[in-house]
Amino acid sequence: MGLRSHIMEVLRSADVARETEGVIREGIRWFPRARPLKMLRIFRTRFDSLRNAEEELRRVKIVETYLAPAHVARSNEFLVDYLLQGKYEPLLCGLQEYVIGEVLDPWGCLDKDHLTSLFWRIDSGGIKDALPTIETWGQKIRKHADKILGRIKAMIVEANYVPDLAGIGNLLLTRTGNIKLVDINNISKVSFDPSIPRDDRGYPVCDKSIEALSLLEEKLLGKSINRRAPIYRTFLDPGRVNEVRSIEKEFHLSLGSSKAPLYSSSQQDGSPPACGSCLDPLSD
Repeated sequence: MGLRSHIMEVLRSADVARETEGVIREGIRWFPRARPLKMLRIFRTRFDSLRNAEEELRRVKIVETYLAPAHVARSNEFLVDYLLQGKYEPLLCGLQEYVIGEVLDPWGCLDKDHLTSLFWRIDSGGIKDALPTIETWGQKIRKHADKILGRIKAMIVEANYVPDLAGIGNLLLTRTGNIKLVDINNISKVSFDPSIPRDDRGYPVCDKSIEALSLLEEKLLGKSINRRAPIYRTFLDPGRVNEVRSIEKEFHLSLGSSKAPLYSSSQQDGSPPACGSCLDPLSD
C-alpha cells in the first residue's frame, strides 16, 4: 500500500496454489513465490471532475513519451465509476508492468561495493541471454543511467514536468543494469519561479525530485554536476535548498513517528548519507 495508491499483485491462481501448498522436488517440499503478472494500482486521489482525472492521465502519457519503453514500467491506465454515498466519482486505476529489480535509492550509497551487492541479489527473471557479467555491470549501469537521466532532464526543460524520483522504491535497478521508474503517481509541474510548490500531501516533491536527479548524476555517472545549468541553478540554490529542507522536515513530522518513511530525509546539512567513495561509484 502506497501513500497515493493501493497496490495489489495480479497473480495466476495456479501460482498461488504452488506458493501456499508447495511442490515436491527431489523429496523436498518447496514453496516457490508466485510472481505477479501485473501490478494493479488504484489511485487514492479523489477527482472533482472527469476533466481533472483526464489531466492526471495526460501527465502519465508525458512521462511515457520521454521514458518508455526502456525506462518506465508501462501501465495501462483506465477510469472507472466509483459509487460513494450515492454519488459516482471517477477513480483512476492502472495495470502496470511488474519489474524485477532492486531499489535504487538516490539518497543512499551507490558506490561500487553497494552496486556489486545488488548484482548478486537481483533475480534474473528467467533471462539467460545478454545478461551482463560482474565485470561489465558498472559499464551497463553507467550507460542506462546516462540515458534515463538525460531523458528526464529533457522532460523538465521541454515539457516542464518531473516524475517523483525522491520516494523510496520509485526507481528499480534491473539485472541487465537498466533503471526503471515504477511510480508514476506524483508527477510534478516544474516552474522556475521562486515559490516552492508542494504536492497534495504537503511534500516539496518537485524540488526533491530534482535534487535526487542531481545525486544520481553525481553518483552513477561519477561526475560533478553543472550547478550553473538552468535546472540546477534554480533548484539547488543554497537558500532554496534550506527552505525546502524545512518544508521536508515539516512533512516528516506530520506523518508521525509510527509511520515508516515514504521519502528518505537528507542530513541536516542537506548532503546524502556518507559512505565510502560515493563520488567515484563505478570506477573499474
